[in-house]
Amino acid sequence: MDFLLNLPFHVAFPVLFVIVMCRANATYWIGRGAVNGLEKTRLAHRLSGAEAGTAKRWIAKWGPGAVVVSFLTIGIQTAVNFTAGAGRMPLKRYLPAVTLGSIIWALLYATAILALIDTWLGLMAGSPWAWVAAALVVLAVVALVLVRRRRRSLRAAVTPVDADVKP
Repeated sequence: MDFLLNLPFHVAFPVLFVIVMCRANATYWIGRGAVNGLEKTRLAHRLSGAEAGTAKRWIAKWGPGAVVVSFLTIGIQTAVNFTAGAGRMPLKRYLPAVTLGSIIWALLYATAILALIDTWLGLMAGSPWAWVAAALVVLAVVALVLVRRRRRSLRAAVTPVDADVKP
């Protein structure tokens, strides 16, 4: 990362753009290849059913927007690009979307994100209290997620009494 932090913007941006374009397109083609491989198995009938056709049409129509937006997220970018390939999104729709998404991603990383990471690492290296604060934030997020899941599962487990009542 120090290598990228020390690069001027006019060098860092194209380097990051090429990296993310290669990664995203490789993921797309892996998804496309996975589906081609599955077509030769007993699961092939699932790939050609009505639901699969509907999913493919949806990806072809709405998928480019999802591809672009995925570059603004953390954690689903790979899944979206894989799904675009697996759903056989046409290249005439995928390539402009992945290019725009890659430009946005490279711009964010070449400017704000790398500077934030560098600042964060500097704070973490300089203060043990920063580690304590980070651990507390992580614990709070984990606790919040667990409480919400527990409440949701309790609500789902409650069955309505009205099911036995006849009018």
